[in-house]
Formats: sequence, C-alpha cells, structure tokens
Amino acid sequence: QLYQVYIKASPEKVWQAITTPEFTTRYFYGCYIESTFKPKAKLTHYTGDRSSVMVEGEIIEADPPHRLVHTWNLRYDPKFAADAPSQVTWEIASEDGQVSKLTVIHEFETEDESFAEVASGWSWVVSNLKTFLETGEALPSHD
Repeated sequence: QLYQVYIKASPEKVWQAITTPEFTTRYFYGCYIESTFKPKAKLTHYTGDRSSVMVEGEIIEADPPHRLVHTWNLRYDPKFAADAPSQVTWEIASEDGQVSKLTVIHEFETEDESFAEVASGWSWVVSNLKTFLETGEALPSHD
C-alpha cells in the first residue's frame, strides 16, 4: 500500500507532526503516539485517553526529518493477534523548503485481517495530516 501527498509545510514540521503526540491526536484517529524514535525503540499508539493500545511496533530506522521505518501490529481487536507484523515507511522529501512530498508505504507479508483493516485508513490519515498542517484544523470526524 502506497500513499503520497504534497504538503505546504517543511520536512521538519511534517516530521514533528508524525512523531509528536500533541499532533497525532489531532489527525491520526485521536491516537496518542509514544516512542523515543530511536532504532529498536518501542512504538505505541494509544487511544487519546491512553486507556487502550491500538498499535504496537518497533522503530527500525529513524533519519529526522527524512525517513522513519517501523513495524506495525494492530492490537485493538483480538482478531489481529495472529497477523504477522507489517512495516510502515514514512519518507519526507523537501520540494523547495516550503512544500514537502510525503510518501507512506505499508508493506505486508500476506493479505491478512490487518491488511484489509488498514487499507482505507491510511488515505484518511495522510489527507488529515495534510489538512491539519496547512490549516491548523483537522477534517471532520471519520469512522
């Protein structure tokens, strides 16, 4: 799964939005993200109130503000427990210092339950991130 969008924001601002919980809670389905974003560090997406784990993973590579690679394991429903970890790559390229090209690649070993679950979700996340960074407002609620 590959998603690309151009955002009127610097790579540093896009990186900050991807790695800072105060930002992710605004555009990433309310998820509070937690990690040091160092290789081998744990990555956790919690519900906004931090009462439940939505996603767990591990940082594979971090090159701020250009590239972030991590594993992805859905945890909010037991039906995903047997699914193999997948991998998410965030690539941020500066077009001119004021515009960034964001590419998100989500790779799966097999098309399991997790594959089907996230297929439509990333389009929303990437679009909402763009809207949030360009306007300061998130898109209206989306299920």
